[in-house]
Amino acid sequence: MRTFILASASPARRRLLTHAGIDPQVVVSGVDESVIEAGDAATLAGTLAALKARAVLASVTTTDALVLGCDSVLAFDGEILGKPGSAGEATARWKAMRGRSGVLHTGHCLIDVATGEAAEAVVATTVHFAEPDDDEIAAYVASGEPLEVAGAFTIDGLGGAFVAGIEGDHTNVVGLSVPTLRLLLARLGVPITSLWTRGRMDP
Repeated sequence: MRTFILASASPARRRLLTHAGIDPQVVVSGVDESVIEAGDAATLAGTLAALKARAVLASVTTTDALVLGCDSVLAFDGEILGKPGSAGEATARWKAMRGRSGVLHTGHCLIDVATGEAAEAVVATTVHFAEPDDDEIAAYVASGEPLEVAGAFTIDGLGGAFVAGIEGDHTNVVGLSVPTLRLLLARLGVPITSLWTRGRMDP
């Protein structure tokens, strides 16, 4: 079985891969996201995903490996929103986002170490936010969760209570689109089933 390397420290992305039957090795890229600029959220997400994958690729010593870089960015009200820089910023974002919608873009860059070939995609999912009151927002920000994630929210954690619905791929909002990963693997000639580490999902 080929080695699968996730170029991300995100626990959510690792969980998604594990639930999809893939047991990844995690290698953090060290890319400084704050210095990268782009004109729109989709371009930024794709650029950062590729930079992360290629940064980790340079340190891989085995040729029988696949490296996946991902990055998520929220487009909201004409702005590109990554991780908030402070609790105050996270609070202000949530007060602006409640009752409205944004588009979560996740970039994916999968590289076959043996050939150097890359398959890339950016997936967009529309997120409809609920209307938490000021006390709920204060409690959510105080939990620390929104400070660690793009757009200041999660759908698979405490923030899921404040997401009214989505249009698109749920796993994309969590951190990487598993259906898209299957397609990227296929473009590199690797069936996703060949990476499964167990025959069935755990209950």
